[in-house]
Amino acid sequence: MRDEINKALKCAVNDQDKRRACTLRLIQAAIKDRDQAARDRGEEGIGDREVFDLLLKMIEQRRESVSNFEASGRIDLAEQEREEIAIIRSLLPAQLDEIAMRSACAEVVEDIGANGLRDVGRTMTALKQRYPGQMDFGRASCVVKDLLR
Repeated sequence: MRDEINKALKCAVNDQDKRRACTLRLIQAAIKDRDQAARDRGEEGIGDREVFDLLLKMIEQRRESVSNFEASGRIDLAEQEREEIAIIRSLLPAQLDEIAMRSACAEVVEDIGANGLRDVGRTMTALKQRYPGQMDFGRASCVVKDLLR
């Protein structure tokens, strides 16, 4: 993922896309901060999974900012946050469409032998491990509940 971020930053700088370049630099700085914190704990640094989680967290922070800016009438700042969300999302794996998500849910239910609503949590945990960031897990939860009823 780091290489992908570096390549995207080089392209943004070459294209003179200031918003994209600034967002990607912010991501790199956050990754470096996390790497340093990991080294301080005696670890080697963070891996792709932690980078992925960091990107998801950054998206969530921006969603909250969009809500706050819209509530205070700052539509221009809300739009900037939406642009940053799109930039960060472009670094994440593609989202599964509705049919693929339903298929993945059914596959996981079958694979783990889930057979009742009490297995929803176990099923969702398996989905999150197999398809991190690739689907809306709120919608997936509804699909899993329908399958297990």
